[in-house]
Amino acid sequence: MLPEVLAQIAQVLAVLILAPLIQGFILRYEERVQRARGPSVLQPYRDLWKQFHKQLVIPETASWVFWAAPIVAFTAMLTVPLLIPVLTNYPLPLSDMGDILGGGLILTVGTFFINLAALDSGSAYGGIGASRTVMLSILAEPTLILVFVGITLMAKAMLPFVVNHLLVADSAVYWSPTHLLLVLAFFILLLVETDKLPIHSSTHIEVYMIEEARILEYSGPLLGLLKWASMMKQFILYTIFCNVLLLPWGLSVHGTALGIFAAMVVLVLKLFLIGAAMIVVQTSQSRLRFYRYQEPLAASFLLAILAIIANQIR
Repeated sequence: MLPEVLAQIAQVLAVLILAPLIQGFILRYEERVQRARGPSVLQPYRDLWKQFHKQLVIPETASWVFWAAPIVAFTAMLTVPLLIPVLTNYPLPLSDMGDILGGGLILTVGTFFINLAALDSGSAYGGIGASRTVMLSILAEPTLILVFVGITLMAKAMLPFVVNHLLVADSAVYWSPTHLLLVLAFFILLLVETDKLPIHSSTHIEVYMIEEARILEYSGPLLGLLKWASMMKQFILYTIFCNVLLLPWGLSVHGTALGIFAAMVVLVLKLFLIGAAMIVVQTSQSRLRFYRYQEPLAASFLLAILAIIANQIR
C-alpha cells in the first residue's frame, strides 16, 4: 500500500493536473458537435502557461480583496479533494475535516470572494457578473443543500465515502426512486454551477456574460489562478457526481500504487462521459433569455424535494 499521506497528495494532484484536460475535452468537442475543428484538448494548459507569464495589471480602485480572491478560490479548490472520494473509496488522514455539506460550503467560499472582487474593482461589467451570479445562487445553493440532505437521509450519514459504499453494495438503493431523483437534481445543478446552461457564454458578449464579467478586470497570474480554480471546481463537481452518486465504482480499495493509477484512469473516463453528456445538453438547446434561469433550477429543487419525500415513505 502507498502511505495514506501520499494517496491524499495524489488525490489533490489529480484534481490540480487533470482539471484542464477535462476542460480541454469539453471545449474541443463542443466545437466538433457544431462541425468546427475545435482547439486541442491541451489548449487550457497552454492558456494557463501564457497567463502565468504575462504582466500583472491591477485597477487603481482595487483593494486587498482583489488580490485575495484568486488565492482564496484556488486554495478552496485544493481543499475539497481532501474530503471527497477522488481515487480511493476509503477516508484518508484529512478526510474527517468535514462532511459532504462542509465540502459544498468550501466550494461556495471561492465564489463569494470572486463576487466581492468583481464589485471591488468598480467595473460595471464586474457588477453585472456578480449580480447575475448571486441571482443564480439564490435558487442553486438551497437546491444543492437539499440534494445533500437527500443524500444524507438515504445513506443515514453525511460522509461521501459511506454513500459510495452503500450504492456499490446495495443495488436496490442504487435503483431506488430516491437515488434516481437525486441524480437528476444534481445533474441540473451541474449545468448551472459549471456554466453550461444556455444563458451562459464563455465569450465577451455583454448580454450573456456571467463568469467572464466577474473576472474581466483580472490579468496575468491572477487571471490564471482564477481560470485554473474554475476548471478545478468543474472537475470536483463532476467527481462528486460520478464517485458519490452516478458511477461509484472504479475507486482504489487497497491503496496500492497500481490501484490508484488505475482509479485515476477510470476517473478520467468517467469525467469524459459526463463532459459528453454536458456537451449534448448544452448544444441541443437554443439560447435562452436570462430570466429563464429559474426554470431548470426550479425543476432541480422539486426533484430534490421529491427525493426526500420518496426516502421518507420508502
